[in-house]
Amino acid sequence: MAKKGNRVQVILECTEHKDSGKPGTSRYITTKNRKNSPDRIELKKYNPVLRKMTLHKEIK
Repeated sequence: MAKKGNRVQVILECTEHKDSGKPGTSRYITTKNRKNSPDRIELKKYNPVLRKMTLHKEIK
């Protein structure tokens, strides 16, 4: 049997979108290495609804 990999898929969700009152959400799917970064990741990504770079945090 093959060994399970260390890379997992994570979902990043915008933190500023909920406060703006606009409908919908801004989410991105990416992968991370479980061994190198066991904590939840935070990245600055583009939010097309707000039309600016915002902080996206890992959910789940």
